[in-house]
Amino acid sequence: MIIDTHAHIYSDDGDRYPVIDNPYAPPAGSGSPDGLIAEMDRAGVDKVMMVQTTTYYGWDNSYMRDTVPQYGDRARGVFTLDPEHPHSADLIYSLVDRAGMTALRTYPVRQVDYDHPGNRALWAACRETGVTINALIGEARYAAELASIMTDYPEVPVTLDHAIHLDIAADDYAEKLTATLGLADFTNMNAKLSFLATGSAQEYPFADMHPATRQIIDAYGPDRCVWGSDYPLDLWAPKTTYSSYLQLFQNDLGLSTGEKDAILGGTAERLYFSR
Repeated sequence: MIIDTHAHIYSDDGDRYPVIDNPYAPPAGSGSPDGLIAEMDRAGVDKVMMVQTTTYYGWDNSYMRDTVPQYGDRARGVFTLDPEHPHSADLIYSLVDRAGMTALRTYPVRQVDYDHPGNRALWAACRETGVTINALIGEARYAAELASIMTDYPEVPVTLDHAIHLDIAADDYAEKLTATLGLADFTNMNAKLSFLATGSAQEYPFADMHPATRQIIDAYGPDRCVWGSDYPLDLWAPKTTYSSYLQLFQNDLGLSTGEKDAILGGTAERLYFSR
């Protein structure tokens, strides 16, 4: 069983699904859900988490709501909701029932604070519905606030998106890696190993990111790590391809059979497809 935990999807129907001003858009013809399924079939990927793209649709989940259920047991959805809207938490219940929602992506509010009443309301609704939190915090300074909420919601499963966007060439690389490793102390925290292509200063197989990847796997254990493609890769990870990014984990990282089974499918099945 192989599960892609991170694939953005885009519609070509801008009238039905309007986009935000100045969207971060994929190349023409790229990013469709059918294109994603074709990539999965070529690579031997069984299931996928389709991700609402705030850099394209903002907080409007209409396209995800209408699309994810079309793919049956093969797909589930990672939705995003405005933490400052008073009815966002209520929407979680209907999206779970109607739209295949099994994860909610959360962010620092206005890039100021993560431990915000709005985020806490979303966490509370996720606790009641069994939805996994995908935390995209972007900077190490938010790790302590994330830890504060996790302390109050120990039963909510959490995935750290992109390991805080590790980038080996950035000045804050060591700080982000330290924060990522520190969050492993929370047994409900999981690590998304989707940063190798974007964080490397080298070409495939991104050998400069292998030591950090190994550290994260050792800190969390493979049963708390997942793989995600960042589809469409020509937008989000242009240094590799869908199949090659999977082969990196299958062949180039030196993972054991048990580690591959967990990282490429077992952990994701538990987090996103077991409810």
